Amino acid sequence: MVVSAPLCHGFLPFSAAAKGSSACSRRRRLVLGAGCHSSPVAAVATDAAPVADAARVARRRCECFDLHQQIVPFAESWARQKSIVKRRKGLVDSNEDHTDTLIALQHPPIYTLGTGSSEEFLHFDVGDSPYEVHRIDRGGEVTYHGPGQLVMYPIINLRYHELDLHWYLRSLEDVIIRALHSAFSIKASTVKGLTGVWVGDQKVAAIGIHCSRYIVYHGLALNVTTDLAPFERIVPCGIKDRRVGSIKDILQRASNGRELNDAELMDIAYESLIKEFAEIFQLSLEPSTDLYL
Repeated sequence: MVVSAPLCHGFLPFSAAAKGSSACSRRRRLVLGAGCHSSPVAAVATDAAPVADAARVARRRCECFDLHQQIVPFAESWARQKSIVKRRKGLVDSNEDHTDTLIALQHPPIYTLGTGSSEEFLHFDVGDSPYEVHRIDRGGEVTYHGPGQLVMYPIINLRYHELDLHWYLRSLEDVIIRALHSAFSIKASTVKGLTGVWVGDQKVAAIGIHCSRYIVYHGLALNVTTDLAPFERIVPCGIKDRRVGSIKDILQRASNGRELNDAELMDIAYESLIKEFAEIFQLSLEPSTDLYL
């Protein structure tokens, strides 16, 4: 089973079974809506091995690679993410995939496009791009990554959580909404029919994932102190009627332009996000060594 879900919008809700049922009881069926724009849902059966109930009692371990103050080239982090996914897929059949993964970092300026992204949302020729352009296997249209944007890549085995991509996307949105409220007293929300998090009419966080054998990867990107100018060279996520915003801009407007420390804002955002992430997914975060070992 391989599915990409949007970084942008148009993801149809789906549910594999009634809420509250265990992952074990729902291992045979998963209903998915794939692609960036609204599309018919399709049922996908899987012979995923059951997860022992005892494994759900204690919090599952999650190795946490904290690079949130570092600018990591996209190609390097993408290669490492794929390496982790490949290793963990090899542990699935023997039920030895005991640890989830979280990578937090920033990227140099780049544009990424999902598997089915259209170049019509680019205001430049791909051959003459102002920044690197990467087409990857997430769902969704084009977006921008750059310094000041906190990117978090969870690599999660849904067998130990919920076999429901709709639940997973909504949970990532909840992580962001709760983090913004607890750290900055910012009231954020979702928009019906769209994936991501907004403050008013400004999109402050994008979410895009790929799922293979119930292991989900890619993740979320939160504009903390991001220079928003590069977003003007694209139609972010293919959404033409909404703006892009950042936490810093929102806080400065609320404080009449008070100067804010970028590194401090990034630290606060990171600490709040990982706290809410661990709580919502019931994970025990364990700092790990060098991501590239």
